Amino acid sequence: MGLLDKLFGGEDGPAAQSYSHVRIHPSVDNGVTPATPGFSGGTLSCKCSSNPVVVAVSAQTAHNHVCGCTKCWKPEGAIFAQIAVVGRDQVEVTENADKLEIVDASAAIQRHACKGCGVHMYGRIENTGHPFHGLDFVHTELSSQSGWSPAEFAAFVSSIIESGVDPSRMDEIRGRLRELGLEPYDCLSPPLMDVIATHVAKQSGALK
Repeated sequence: MGLLDKLFGGEDGPAAQSYSHVRIHPSVDNGVTPATPGFSGGTLSCKCSSNPVVVAVSAQTAHNHVCGCTKCWKPEGAIFAQIAVVGRDQVEVTENADKLEIVDASAAIQRHACKGCGVHMYGRIENTGHPFHGLDFVHTELSSQSGWSPAEFAAFVSSIIESGVDPSRMDEIRGRLRELGLEPYDCLSPPLMDVIATHVAKQSGALK
């Protein structure tokens, strides 16, 4: 075996560093599960033990990702949220809608949360000029059905520091995200940033 193999890995070289001890979110900590072909939706339920809020989502989701922002709902102990988008016309509250309230009416995404358990059931953009108007944001982990679109990337990674995560942990957190195949970004993924930029360019006249 050559010197480079011994220094940087190989049959007898040092093993690659593992970050499997780092917890990201319960839905991805044991690996990312692929979508089920032909999956067409299911129901989401809040965490209340009685009279839960139930939301029907009648289509597969897209752009599922883990999110480090301080606005998205996260399960207890998780440092990231997991959230996906779906057409707003595919989202319907079917039970106990009276338990929902908007967390922050001034936010671009109107997050509708259960007043009982605090879980965000869906987020909706009412501003018709917003690039993502027409899409709702949902947490598919709230569904008992499997087959939803898998997480594809990690967004707003640096923002977990604002939630109290020690900055010294960021290298191992990004290492774990990459192990899981979730490329870490400090904004959204390039395709979604392109959507935003295209929308702005069309509004300004830079693009026709």
